[in-house]
Order: sequence, then C-alpha cells, then structure tokens
Amino acid sequence: MAEQFPSIDNRLQAFIEAQPIFFVGTAAQDGRVNVSPKGMDSLRVLGPNRLVWRNVTGSGNETAGHLLQVNRMTLMWCSFTLKPMILRAYGSARTIHPRDADWNDLNALFPAVEGARQIYDMSVEMAQTSCGYAVPFLDNPRPRDTLAKWTADRGEDGIHSFWADRNQTTIDGLPTGILTPE
Repeated sequence: MAEQFPSIDNRLQAFIEAQPIFFVGTAAQDGRVNVSPKGMDSLRVLGPNRLVWRNVTGSGNETAGHLLQVNRMTLMWCSFTLKPMILRAYGSARTIHPRDADWNDLNALFPAVEGARQIYDMSVEMAQTSCGYAVPFLDNPRPRDTLAKWTADRGEDGIHSFWADRNQTTIDGLPTGILTPE
C-alpha cells in the first residue's frame, strides 16, 4: 500500500543511501517524458526536503532542457533485494552548472569525476512509498567503469566538444543551457 510523507525521514534516507541506482523523470510542457537511470556515487540527501545529485556527461541532456521549461522532477528508487519497496520523491529542482557560484561547494560533496556537467538541487514536496512486490531480485549490482574510461580518453576539451555537439538541445529541440547561461 502506498504511503505519503511530507519529507524524507531517517528510514527513507537509509533506504535511498542503500540503493545502487535511482531513476529521474522530467518532462517539458510538450514533447517526450524522459526517465533516466542514474548510478555512481551521485546523490546526497541534504535535509528532509532537499536532495542534490550530480549529472555526468551522457548521450542526451533531457533533464536540463526540461527544467528550463517546467520546473518539476521525480526521483525513484526501488529495492532489488529481500525487502521490497519503491520510493518516489516529487518536487522541483534547479540546475547548477560548473560556471555557477555554488558549483564548487556542491560538487565537493561527491568523489572527483571527469565529465560532471550539472548538479540538480531538488526541493522535495512529497515522498511516497509503495510495495515493490513485482520488482525482481537482482544479484551483484556493481558500478561500471565505461563512462570513466570514455571521459578520460576525451579529456576536458573533448568533453566540452561533445557537449557542444550532443548536449545543447533535448531530443525535442529544447535548449539545455549546458554551454551558455539560461
């Protein structure tokens, strides 16, 4: 049965911190809804109504473009282990780029990584749990090193070129603000 909460309590925070993956969902007013899986050590709970997560270079940049249009975000975690549960956090978020004043302080919350392009600072308006009874068991989840190798091979200039070529607009043609201020 679903339960709703006005904030993330200690029990929900412990659940979040135990999950190796989370999913982010965003949408502009029109166009496609985007749902992306996120891994790595990329999310922090900073308070009962505040989450931050760091986004690294990827093939698309939908979240940034969507937030420039409609400021809403949903994050979801699900347990693939013995105790089933799904947790969603609903709220709004702001995008922080490496050029922004608060980038260094927030980026310092995470391990060093090449290719970091945004940090999303999310205000959580509601959290909701549900049973997760249909979520399968998955054994031995572990990080991949593919993205780290990919970014290391390109270096900072190559990553910025990739952003210019592939990350300036969403798949619906919306600007993402990756290289220029919004």
